[in-house]
Amino acid sequence: MEKASDVAGTLATALMSYDLINQPRLNKGTAFPEDERDLFHLHGLLPPHIGTLEEQAERRIKVLRSYETDFERYAYLRDLQDTNETLFYSVLVNNLEELLPIVYTPTVGEGCQRFSEIWRRPRGLFLSYANKHRIRDILADSHFDQVRAIVVTDGERILGLGDQGAGGMGISIGKLALYVGCAGIHPEETLPILLDVGTNNQERLNDPLYMGWRHERVTGAEYDEFVDAFVVAVMERWPDVLLQWEDFAGYHAGPLLERYRDRLCTFNDDIQSTASVALATLLAAINVTGIPLTEQRVALLGAGSAGCGIVSLVLRAMIEAGASEAEARSRFYAIDRDGLLVDGMPGITTWQRPFVQSQAAVANWKTELPGKIGLFDVVANAHPTVLIGVSGQFGAFTEQAIRLMAQHVQQPVIFPLSNPTSRSEATLEQLVTWTEGRALVGTGSPFKPVTWNGVEIANNQTNNSYIFPGMGLGILAVGAKRVTDAMFMVAGKAVAAMSPTVTDPKGRLLPRVSQLRDVGIAVAKVVARQAQLDGVATFTDESGVDARIADYMWAPHYLRYVKGNSPG
Repeated sequence: MEKASDVAGTLATALMSYDLINQPRLNKGTAFPEDERDLFHLHGLLPPHIGTLEEQAERRIKVLRSYETDFERYAYLRDLQDTNETLFYSVLVNNLEELLPIVYTPTVGEGCQRFSEIWRRPRGLFLSYANKHRIRDILADSHFDQVRAIVVTDGERILGLGDQGAGGMGISIGKLALYVGCAGIHPEETLPILLDVGTNNQERLNDPLYMGWRHERVTGAEYDEFVDAFVVAVMERWPDVLLQWEDFAGYHAGPLLERYRDRLCTFNDDIQSTASVALATLLAAINVTGIPLTEQRVALLGAGSAGCGIVSLVLRAMIEAGASEAEARSRFYAIDRDGLLVDGMPGITTWQRPFVQSQAAVANWKTELPGKIGLFDVVANAHPTVLIGVSGQFGAFTEQAIRLMAQHVQQPVIFPLSNPTSRSEATLEQLVTWTEGRALVGTGSPFKPVTWNGVEIANNQTNNSYIFPGMGLGILAVGAKRVTDAMFMVAGKAVAAMSPTVTDPKGRLLPRVSQLRDVGIAVAKVVARQAQLDGVATFTDESGVDARIADYMWAPHYLRYVKGNSPG
């Protein structure tokens, strides 16, 4: 496929007949014109009608809407992507608000669980531990020469669903579909990868349809050596690649990011993009509440790598806004499985350390259970203005705790960010009801609008798709060699600047999903300029950033084909 900037709009290919129409990147289906049907021997293989991309998209969306379940729609779209990529992206780009919950969360979760059931054609790479000695050979295939963006997972912590083994490939495919759909990264430059190191999910291992390596998960030094061999091979094959880590278990996610962030251009979506969009949503909520960031009190339920990533970015934003580091830290209450993190507790991680409360700060707290400070206790004693959930536990935000929070805070800011929907800490309807319509809510998964006292309250899906596509576009457009923390700060602020609350306190916290392509461009521009400021960009002309981004973006359309060397 060509770049959007190609003037000729033609592509040379040596593929003929069945080989051409069975190549997803090149297939046009009924849109092959008469002369190309002559040239590539397609007569008889296609019905005589010659259509357009727009007509094909209209037909496909009509069929899609006829299915009864979102999983059926997900499977249909996956099949379309593996049949005709240009048509798939045309349908996606023009129906983002409708299709995001299907291509991405929450339906992608079921797609990962049932990945082996619906697998049809190869997409991406499965790098199994059993083939560790073949990694370089697998990556060397010329089909992948144009790759510039990789999303990799080992399938161990897919959303809130846990270990899905090889089914985790669905999350890498879904993320990269949004790189293309929301930011215009060229499909040929994207590569989903699954590091198949086995699975401890007995249901998958017992499933005769399961397509992954039937082995318990490799751990310890063997796991580390395998991942390192993968990273080294990637760096050799694509020195300028962007590598995104996705849905690794918490005990791997943070260490992997720290190990490799200074060796290649890489970031962890669950830790860093989640933090950026959460910050954006919080800043938008502040437009409504009027409470300055430096005066917020933040309770976090789920103090793993993702949760700590969120509060770490909010902490830095507080300090930038004028708070001292000590004062800012005192305003965070991080709750993990053993309760509120308090100085002296065993097992405190490096990520958690900045958010540990002192013994003195909680010495006079009254608690429900002796020896453990839970969410209700934090709400009762600290009166948080903001509550963020990344626990993966459905219903973890109890009615008792939320009603109590609303007694002390006029407009509580509440973010149940766990997904899919079956893992959300609370639903939008529950939070609206329990706070009598006063809560400002951002959720990880989509929920239908709720009506309270005759007023419709829209859901704000505080989703990483507001961040990572534009992040990728900005990084690739200026050839960034590294991903810096400052990029996620400016990305979050850029999304907040597009919030309807900037001009309307009654507006949505986040732009509509249908605007995600515009959001991706806005994020790309600030990320690209931040890369230049941080000294990590290869393209250093500040005045040329906007044009560079516009030139880089691809939009789905069909090319004219001529005979010649095949693109792969």
